[in-house]
Amino acid sequence: MPGMRLNLRPVQLWLACAVALAALAAPAPARAQVVVVANGSPITEIDIQQRMKLINAANHKNPSRQEVINELIDDRIKIAKAKTYGVEVTDTEIDNGFENMARRQRVSSEQFAQLLERSGISPGAIKARMRAELAWSQLVRGKFGGALQIGEADIATAMRERKDVEKETSAYLYTLYPITVVLERGQGEGGIDGKRRVAENLRGSFTSCSEGLAMARALRDVAVREPIHRNSADLPQQLRELLGGMEVGRLTTPEVTAQGLQMFALCEKKASTGESAAKREVREEIFNKRFEAEGKKFLEEIRKQAMIEYK
Repeated sequence: MPGMRLNLRPVQLWLACAVALAALAAPAPARAQVVVVANGSPITEIDIQQRMKLINAANHKNPSRQEVINELIDDRIKIAKAKTYGVEVTDTEIDNGFENMARRQRVSSEQFAQLLERSGISPGAIKARMRAELAWSQLVRGKFGGALQIGEADIATAMRERKDVEKETSAYLYTLYPITVVLERGQGEGGIDGKRRVAENLRGSFTSCSEGLAMARALRDVAVREPIHRNSADLPQQLRELLGGMEVGRLTTPEVTAQGLQMFALCEKKASTGESAAKREVREEIFNKRFEAEGKKFLEEIRKQAMIEYK
């Protein structure tokens, strides 16, 4: 019997060695596979895969692996350089930015995170990208503030050079009442069609805010919210054009939202001393061009000084 123990021991040793060698030979988890180190900050295989998915989802294109790695290196360099100037983006800023993205999709932050995860994208991948861009924006604005200043003469020149000068050169302040025909949870197509008829009937009967708002409040499953005041320059172009051609005291066409069929009652429109949409657009175009030019030069400069090590 002792012989059996002697015979088994080499087998056990071989099995132990085989398991150890298999563990060494097996691919490590993606997060542990460091591909590049930029200024002491590691970039892993999972970072690369996540960024690829993010770019594909945002731009509908498949970047090369090296393009993705370069972008991630740039992000690390931007964050590191911003820290040397005392610029550091807080977690609260990132969470607020993520919440704003979710709000634009008309979902909560938690629902947005779930949608991303179902698409194979980690919310952390978006937040990492956001952190780099916010830090870089603050740094470039602070460092090149003087070069980014835009005067009225710059705007006037740019507007004269534009071939498609917008018709609207004046700004307006609108008073809008959001009116929603509420949809119940789980309503089918038939229920939605019924609610759409309610919305269209209300829209046809709505000829003045003084009577129309009271009429809407008296209807079942119709919510009239507090008025909002918006400058025309702050509105999306489609809504701006729609309101520009509407009579005061009318309703916009109903749109399906998470809450129901939403319309806006235009109850006041008056000239504003604020900047027109056309001027604001030109100002933003000039700023973006200058920001990109200064940022590109600065990034090229600090990239030459960066410590980049491929593994």
